Amino acid sequence: MGAAEKTMAAVSQLPMVALLGNPNCGKTALFNRLTGARQKVANYAGVTIERKEGMFTSPEGRPFRVLDLPGAYSLSAHTPDEAITRDVVAGLRAGEQSPDVVVCVVDATNLRLNLRLVLEIKRLGLPMVLALNMVDVAAKRGIVIDADRLAEELGMTVVETVAVQGGGEKSLLRALDAMWPLRTVAAKPLSAIDEVSVEDTQREVRRILAAVSNDFHDTGNLTEKIDDVVLHPVLGPVILAVLMFLVFQAVFSWANVPMDMIKAGVDSVGQYLTAHMGEGLLRSLLVEGILGGAGSVLVFLPQILILFFFILVLEDCGYLPRAAFLLDRLMGGVGLSGRAFIPLLSSFACAIPGIMAARTIQNPRDRLVTIMIAPLMTCSARLPVYALIIAAFIPDRQVAGLMSLQGLVLFGLYVAGIVSAMGVAYFMKRTFGANHQQPLMLELPAYHWPHLRNLALGLWERAKIFLTRVGTIILTLMVLLWFLSTFPGAPAGATHPPIYYSMAGMLGRALEVVFTPIGFNWQICIALVPGLAAREVAVGALGTVYALSQTGEELASSLEPIIAASWALPTALSLLAWYVFAPQCMSTLSVVRRETGTWRYPALMAGYMFALAYTASFLTYRIALLLTGA
Repeated sequence: MGAAEKTMAAVSQLPMVALLGNPNCGKTALFNRLTGARQKVANYAGVTIERKEGMFTSPEGRPFRVLDLPGAYSLSAHTPDEAITRDVVAGLRAGEQSPDVVVCVVDATNLRLNLRLVLEIKRLGLPMVLALNMVDVAAKRGIVIDADRLAEELGMTVVETVAVQGGGEKSLLRALDAMWPLRTVAAKPLSAIDEVSVEDTQREVRRILAAVSNDFHDTGNLTEKIDDVVLHPVLGPVILAVLMFLVFQAVFSWANVPMDMIKAGVDSVGQYLTAHMGEGLLRSLLVEGILGGAGSVLVFLPQILILFFFILVLEDCGYLPRAAFLLDRLMGGVGLSGRAFIPLLSSFACAIPGIMAARTIQNPRDRLVTIMIAPLMTCSARLPVYALIIAAFIPDRQVAGLMSLQGLVLFGLYVAGIVSAMGVAYFMKRTFGANHQQPLMLELPAYHWPHLRNLALGLWERAKIFLTRVGTIILTLMVLLWFLSTFPGAPAGATHPPIYYSMAGMLGRALEVVFTPIGFNWQICIALVPGLAAREVAVGALGTVYALSQTGEELASSLEPIIAASWALPTALSLLAWYVFAPQCMSTLSVVRRETGTWRYPALMAGYMFALAYTASFLTYRIALLLTGA
């Protein structure tokens, strides 16, 4: 057995602590506080639900594993997330270790909702600790909870935690040390949960609350006052639209300096290699293939991080569920419910988690329609393409002295994706048959300031994912594209750049017959092919193609001036329209196949998106030609 295998085996023998609780109780914040960066994310075997596991060491030096279970309101599962939590706690998942200790995290400001789950888990007979989280917020609101009396009523250890503050987890760590040595206890059958009716459970919750909690002096909270404005039927949608508009303005305005620094760094490396390496295939691979390709994508990391910074802030402060509530009526007009908002919002990061999040939608047709329109949300992979074309063709100037024209165009592209998704949903709901619309039931968490540590961890995860894609998928495709673009070489007496005669050049010219009506040249056609694997690869592909298309001794170091000089404005606008509807990447189609159990729907998705993309690009190109007189 190798060292790595021995390490993994040793880790698997560590005691397992399972964190579970209602959504928005601070469970994940406590997980981050315990583990820091020592965590890994995967999927549960056989399903597409995220599994987060980490490690921590107690004050007595004892190492533990900790598992952050999906949020659940009850072990009587109604969603796939709740089913995973139920099966892990009850030890019913093959290959999953039953937890040695269950830490049930509850929101001290909302015990009435949280205690039902606590009582259900208690009936399974597992070692338990109750983490009374957000006690600082409860104290500010005048809510008094007697933790000692609560421990007596529940018959388990109760600790107070403030997961968002440094040291807020120490009482939990001390409690885990006090339980040592841990005793292995098999969970009772799940039928034990049903031995007490839901009505009797709720009566027990009310009795415990009366004994341990005093909210007579609850001053109410600022959340209700803010919601009077944020959820107003007129002001609410206006505030949401303004927030989204400001986000896209910031994506361009704030990213200029870091993008210029990355671009300068990539250019410097390219110039150094060009100056110190002899001309040949290796230099061509490094400068034109890798730096021209992967470097062209890397420069857009600041814009992606800025976009996700705002999404994480809105999520952390509690605004996103309000956005779902506000959009419920609008989405109801096309036959969807506000439940589809979270999956569609997730699709702005990537369509894959959005499609997976649709598993929580109970109505089968609602779920299918949500899956089918999720790729129309403008995912982060489109952002490098948008940013490149906008920077090259849209002037960097202010509109009305307040708004960036480039940010305004980017905002319009996102809106176009949303509007088209609603249109497709309207059509599909009537094609697949009408359904009774289910009312939206959603817990609205209390507002609170975003926590810098959680933001930093979230941005680090996003940066790591992006850099991993650049270093694996994109880099591999760029090397492959460089090879196809380099061989075979140009014949004697050639009048075009060598790439024109390469395998990639031949493919591009073959596709050009199909795409000439929408203004695409053979270089763009080449970039569209690897872009099927991942959309942002198209930027790297253009970088490689145009780097190899240059003639003469000097190679332009930036892709923007090259395409600005090579393309007409109608072509650029046509490509923007294409990417609003661009046929989905292969990995997304495979996830749709897994979620729906058939290739019928991935094929339908690819077909309708290609038709929309071609039609939109054709109309955009022809109208732009008429308006510009080109």
